[in-house]
Amino acid sequence: MIGGLIALQIDKTIMGQLGRGKRTVLITGTNGKSTTTRMTTAALSTLGAVATQADGANMDAGIVAALSVHRDAPLAAIEVDELHLPHVTDALDPAAVVLLNLSRDQLDRVGEINMIERKLRAGLARHPNTVVIANCDDVLVTSIAYDHPNVVWVAAGSGWSMDATSCPRSGEPILWEGSHWRSTGADFERPEPDWWLDGDDLVGPDGLRFPLKLALPGRANRGNAAQAVAAAIALGADPAAAVTATGTVREIAGRYRTVQVGDHAARLLLAKNPAGWQEALSMIEPASAGLVIAVNGQVPDGEDLSWLWDVRFEHFEGVQVVASGERATDLAVRLTYAGVEHTTVPNPLRAIASCPAGHVEVLANYTAFRDLNRDLEAKQ
Repeated sequence: MIGGLIALQIDKTIMGQLGRGKRTVLITGTNGKSTTTRMTTAALSTLGAVATQADGANMDAGIVAALSVHRDAPLAAIEVDELHLPHVTDALDPAAVVLLNLSRDQLDRVGEINMIERKLRAGLARHPNTVVIANCDDVLVTSIAYDHPNVVWVAAGSGWSMDATSCPRSGEPILWEGSHWRSTGADFERPEPDWWLDGDDLVGPDGLRFPLKLALPGRANRGNAAQAVAAAIALGADPAAAVTATGTVREIAGRYRTVQVGDHAARLLLAKNPAGWQEALSMIEPASAGLVIAVNGQVPDGEDLSWLWDVRFEHFEGVQVVASGERATDLAVRLTYAGVEHTTVPNPLRAIASCPAGHVEVLANYTAFRDLNRDLEAKQ
């Protein structure tokens, strides 16, 4: 990010200058930003060169750095931290904005979730011509986009609804009826989707239907791909080519990759907040020889780890679980209350080594994941 930091000190309007003339897609949400940005980049690449971040640096300096590296690219797919979306949208006047999901995250940094929803809604209201690709299964995302004049609704799924039990507009309860939801106190309900998943297929308007074959695991990534495809098509991509391109994404900054660590084939997964942890835990292979859960509590992670008590850890019978990371003891207490038999090994590499030989799942939060990748590279 250092190039972006310096450029912003010289000229605070540099982001808008670098984005001028580009057809830009901004991607934001609590979870899935980096993955969806990579998928959107792949889909847009069927149209031409795309400016994007390779490393997930999603605040102003990282965005400026990415745009400065790809000055001649006619297209851009830019990951944006949700707190930064309003002013980045003002600077880049994007052709499209992808809204993935919204749930609580790092309360000591981000703050109360309904406040974020109101800020994003007000920010998008200043850009009526921007196409909004919004997840209609997420109540808070729907509220952000509900009054916007130019929305493509995608049924991308929502495995976490604990932050939207009440209507963000009226405060009254949200009533769920199967996949449909509605507010009991306002004229506010789940819109009919333009794009949705039907088994292994992605279905769209005018009878479009494509097999969706992804290299990445998990239900959430299928929803991410659906929104990436919808965004690329909104900018003119061929639907079949866009769908095929999303399937070429295999790894995002080390996430989902499998590395050999001695006698262990370790698959690395990243999660950073309750919704993300719940989704990542659903990807754990039940037949794994071991599961290492690594948790730090540094500033980038959020120093408040009370979210551990919102995550369901109660379903790991038959898997050897190891609590690891700088806050391994906090995690061990949570696992004890969840009734999960475990050992505690603070060093993640040693935690992997303590598991039986074979496939090991490693689930880590932000700095624990970063530090483990650094240590793995040092061993090579």
